[in-house]
Amino acid sequence: MATPTKPKRRARIVAGSAKAAVDSVIYLDDRLPFARWLRPQLRKLFPSHWTFLLGELALYSFALLVLTGTFLTLFYKPHPGVAFASATEISLDVRGGLLMRQLHHWSATVFVLAIVAHLCRVFFTGAFRRPRELTWMLGVVLFGLVLFESFLGVSLPGDQLAMTGLREAHGLLLSIPLVGTYLAAFAFDGGFPGQVIPRVFVTHVLLVPGILMAVVPLHALVLTWRQKHTERRATAADEHRVTGGPFFPYFAVKNGATALFTMAAIAALATFVRVNPVWEHGPYRAGGYVPSAQPFWYFGVLDGAQRLVPPWEITIGGYVLQPGLWIPPLVLTVFFGVLLLYPFIERRFTGDGDHHHLLDRPSQVPVRTALGVAVIAFFAVSWAGTWVSEASPRMHSAPGFPQPAQAPGALLTVPHDTYTTVVAGLRAAVFVVPVVAFLITRAVCRRRAG
Repeated sequence: MATPTKPKRRARIVAGSAKAAVDSVIYLDDRLPFARWLRPQLRKLFPSHWTFLLGELALYSFALLVLTGTFLTLFYKPHPGVAFASATEISLDVRGGLLMRQLHHWSATVFVLAIVAHLCRVFFTGAFRRPRELTWMLGVVLFGLVLFESFLGVSLPGDQLAMTGLREAHGLLLSIPLVGTYLAAFAFDGGFPGQVIPRVFVTHVLLVPGILMAVVPLHALVLTWRQKHTERRATAADEHRVTGGPFFPYFAVKNGATALFTMAAIAALATFVRVNPVWEHGPYRAGGYVPSAQPFWYFGVLDGAQRLVPPWEITIGGYVLQPGLWIPPLVLTVFFGVLLLYPFIERRFTGDGDHHHLLDRPSQVPVRTALGVAVIAFFAVSWAGTWVSEASPRMHSAPGFPQPAQAPGALLTVPHDTYTTVVAGLRAAVFVVPVVAFLITRAVCRRRAG
């Protein structure tokens, strides 16, 4: 007869840990009925097409953005006199600081790109229609907040490039009639630069991220989870059929792979592509040359539009008004207003108030698709205004004084006459190209639908 052997210590620990885990789960489930709520959530169906993961791509970029921003906050000193030195120290002296800065930058860039791609997917397929109007509106609010947050983040290093952008914002506020001086004084605590760096820091680190932390889960989790997901016409024949895979394990595995892919791609960009070398730009000097740099594409739209608007001036009662400075921000404000209310605007013109879970093919809605392409063409032409710069005139000093440093060459500099011709052509194109794009897109969609 064999004598039973005593289990080994490792096996006893494993068995005891498993029993303790099971007992803890049972204990919690008796008091908080997680299983009753969790079981149907884990079986909820999610779509399988890759375009539905664009929102997840933005979500994981945002998560990496928060993590790297937390690291940078521990070392950054938000004071006008030391902001540049602090950013340089993080880049060159703090171990891993430059990698963290570049991870933060590329996370923000991928975040914005993913939001734009996700927004286009939802718009062109009609996924914003009833009952998803609130989800769409929250997404538009997120888009605006993220653009504003990106501008604040670029301004924090306090170098010549960053402060030049803030100086333009200060001048834009001052140009607003009646309330401009009050707005500029409130934002900058007096004259430029004032205490703008601490205020930008608080807004960038606390205010806007706090709003994003509240809106992102509401948009991406709460409303999306409570609603049936939209269906592609290739996989569903009617509005009420639900297809896809369960959240666990199907969609959870896809989400995990998407998270790993997103963070790996951002890490590769941060490792091999250098961006914003503030130590080469130098600290801010009033009247100093702006470093040669191409604005980010989402800032370049506004910057390019400012270049294309003529320098109009109107004198009223001894006050000089500059409406040319207001036109691009007003156009952008109108765009966001229309975008925010677009589900209701389309419903008003089409009279379609039904619930929709089946996505449109872009060719089936020629007017909506043509409008989207026309808007993209308009902003592309506006952005093109930043691609070409006029060669700076050579500066000379009086005899006996040192010669001033010449302005750095831009990415694409042309003579004055050529630059004037390019600007005139873009001013005409900003009106012509969107109309042509609308007509061509509508004709193509109608031909394909027919």
